[in-house]
Amino acid sequence: MKNNILHSAFFLLFTIMTYGQAEDQLMAELDSKADTYSQIAGQIWEWAEMGYLEEKSTALLQETLKKEGFKIETGVAGIPTAFIAEYGSGYPVIAILGEYDALPGLSQKAVPEKSPAGGAAGHACGHHLFGTASSAAAISVKKWLDRSGTKGTIRFYGCPAEEGGSGKVYMVREGLFDDVDAVLHWHPSSDNGASAGAALANKSGKFRFHGISAHAAGAPERGRSALDGVEGMNMMVNMMREHIPERSRIHYVITQGGKAPNVVPDFAEVYYYARHERRDVVANLFDRIVKAAEGAAMGTGTTVDYEIIGGTHELLPNLTLQKVMHEKMRLVGGVSYNDSEKTFADKIALTLGQDSADLNRAESIAPYKTKGTAYGSTDVGDVSFVVPTVGLRAATWVPGTAAHSWQAVAAGGTSIGHKGMMVAAKTLALTAVHLFNNQKLISEAKKELEERRGEEFEYTPLLGDRPPALDYRK
Repeated sequence: MKNNILHSAFFLLFTIMTYGQAEDQLMAELDSKADTYSQIAGQIWEWAEMGYLEEKSTALLQETLKKEGFKIETGVAGIPTAFIAEYGSGYPVIAILGEYDALPGLSQKAVPEKSPAGGAAGHACGHHLFGTASSAAAISVKKWLDRSGTKGTIRFYGCPAEEGGSGKVYMVREGLFDDVDAVLHWHPSSDNGASAGAALANKSGKFRFHGISAHAAGAPERGRSALDGVEGMNMMVNMMREHIPERSRIHYVITQGGKAPNVVPDFAEVYYYARHERRDVVANLFDRIVKAAEGAAMGTGTTVDYEIIGGTHELLPNLTLQKVMHEKMRLVGGVSYNDSEKTFADKIALTLGQDSADLNRAESIAPYKTKGTAYGSTDVGDVSFVVPTVGLRAATWVPGTAAHSWQAVAAGGTSIGHKGMMVAAKTLALTAVHLFNNQKLISEAKKELEERRGEEFEYTPLLGDRPPALDYRK
C-alpha cells in the first residue's frame, strides 16, 4: 500500500515537472522565432489592407502555416480572403482566431508624432499583430502535438474584415465552427489581461437616398435633394437618442453628399451603426433607424433603400476557460521596454496628455475579473454563442493609447507592438496545450456555454442571409 502511494506521488511529480518543462520549451521556441514573426507582422503592417481586400496579408499567413505542415482551405464561406489552416486529427479540435484587416483613413509612420505614411489605411487596431501571433501560437501547438504524440486537431481561422465587415459571422453561418470544441483569440491593447471580456452587439447599414438633380439657383423647384433626405434622417435619429435604452450607441458618417453646391444632389449615402449589450435591443434600434430613413424620404420627396453591411452578437464569456488563460498569462508575464522603447513611449505619452508613459501597465498583468464592460463590438461575439470562447488582451501599444488612433498604428509598427504580440502568442499556445492535456475542462466549458445562452437559444445572424459584403470598403 505504501509503495503504491509513493509510486503515485512520484508519477504525479514527474508529470508536473514534464508538463512545466514542455511549457518552458514552448515559450523558448517562440522566443527563438520572434524576429521571424516580427518581420511577418511588419510586412502586414506596411500593406495595411482593408476588409475583404487583404489579398497579400492572407497569402502571407497561409504560406507561413503551409510551410509548417498545415492543410489550407481557402476562400471559405464565400470570402476570397478567408481561410482555415488545420493540423492533426480527431478530438479535441482547438481553434485559434486570426485577423488582418486595417482601418481606412489612419495611415501613419512608426514614429511618435502624427505623420501619415501616405496610404489609404493603417493598422490602428493591431490586426497585423493579431493574425501573426495567432499563427505563431498555432504553429507552436502543432510542434508540441508532434513531440508529445498527443491526439487532436489544432486549427487556425483566417478571419478577414472584422472592422465592420462581420467576416466571422459568415463563417459561423456556414457551420465552419460546428465541430470545434474550444476557440481562443486575443486583441492588441495598451495593457495585459485575461479577464472575462465583453462586447456590444452591433448592426450596421448603408442608407442610400435618390432624388432629382437640378440647378440649385436657376431651377431649385425642380430638384429633390438626396442630401436633404440624409440630413432629415440624421436629425430624426439624433432626436431619437433621448428615447432609447441605456448604453445604446448610434453613430454615422455621410459617405456621399453631392459633388458641387450649385447642383442639387440626386444621390447621397449615410452609413449607420447601432449598438447595445443585447442583440434583440440592437435589432429594434435598427428598425427604428429604418423608419427614420423612410420618414425622411417621404418628407423630402426622395426615395431611400438600404443595405445591411454587418451584424454581430454580443460577446458571451466562458469563465471555465477564462481562468485557465489568466493563469497562463501570469506565467508568461508582461512586456519589458528597453531604453529606446521607453523614449518612444514617453513621446507618445505627451501626445496623450501625459507627462510620461505608465510602463507598469505594460509590464504587469491586470487582476482577474469575472465580468467585463462592453464598449466596442466584434464578430467574435457570434463565435462565442456557438463554441466555448476565451480571449485576452496584450500590451502592444503605449499604455493609455486608444484603439483606432494614429498612436496605435505607430506603436504597432515598432518593437513595442512586436513584444506584446509574442506575449499573446505564448499565452494562446500555453492555453491550447493545457486544454489538450485537460479535456474535462472542455466538457465543463460546453456545459457553461449551454447554461449561459439558455435552453431556447437558436443562432440567428443579425445580418440575415445576405452574402458577404465584399465591396463595403471599395
